[in-house]
Parts: sequence; structure tokens; C-alpha cells
Amino acid sequence: MNNYVAQRAAKDEYFRESPHSPLTAEQQKEFKQLPYYAPTNAYAVTATVERFTTPDSIKMQSSTGKLIDYMRWGKATFVVNNEETSLVLYYSGNGLFLPFRDATSGNTTYGAGRYLDLEIPAGDEIYLDFNLAYNPYCAYNDRWTCPVPPFENWLTVAIEAGEKAMAKT
Repeated sequence: MNNYVAQRAAKDEYFRESPHSPLTAEQQKEFKQLPYYAPTNAYAVTATVERFTTPDSIKMQSSTGKLIDYMRWGKATFVVNNEETSLVLYYSGNGLFLPFRDATSGNTTYGAGRYLDLEIPAGDEIYLDFNLAYNPYCAYNDRWTCPVPPFENWLTVAIEAGEKAMAKT
């Protein structure tokens, strides 16, 4: 769990200090740290992967209305909170992109959803560590264009892991 502490501290420093931070200069002056759920093994799961034999492309809606092209790469099926569920994995050019909404969206987490970035697995399993789920940059500043998780990746189960919504100032 110490690895999460170091990663979170580095991200907080980036948000606070970097000229490339998603925060405005005014937000950076006030920024202390991002809010997170406490890390737990309950939200670090191994999923079975079904690779799509003929992946199709999707135009994913964005926060600014722009459509962004992604390839539907496969589906990850796993059990979380005693519920079997599935999420579609998208090929992003650098690896796999997993945008999702869950029962925490709009309550304790950013309303539009959160993301995971993943490596392409060698076999038929993939490790999903939702403790690493993060908010898109548009959660902090509307100058950013962010993909909105498509309906096929809306979960009814709560994923109480990763970044929470930042309090409005």
C-alpha cells in the first residue's frame, strides 16, 4: 500500500507545481492534495479478458462535444462487491484505456466517470487496480477535452477506490 502513497504524493506535487497541471494558476495557489479512498485489495481484481475478434471503432463523446475515435479492443469480466460485471477495454495507441462510471459517480467521485490506463495483456487475464482510478483533467478545469465513458461502461456497483471528486472552491 506504500506504493499508492508515493504515487499520490507525486501526483499532488505535479498538480501543485507543474506548469502543465490541469489546474489553473489560481487553483494551484490553493491546492493541497487530491482526495482519495483508502487503498484496499478488494478493488484490485484479476479480470478475464475476451478479445474482440473483429474490433470495431467507436466515436466516444467528449466533455466539449468533440467526438474521439477509439477501437473497442475487448471486454474484461470480473467480480467486485460480490457482483460479476464487465467493462469494455479500448485501444488508445499506447495501450488500453478503461473509462467507467459507477454508483459513486456524481456522489463521492466525479460525475462523468473515471479512468484506468492499462497495458495490453499477454494472456487472457488483466489486472484491474481500481485504487489507481483517476479523474479526467476536465474534472478540474473545463479547458480540457476528456472522453466521457460510454453507456456500455456504466456500472451499477460502487467502486469505492481511487480518486474522489475534488471539493469545489
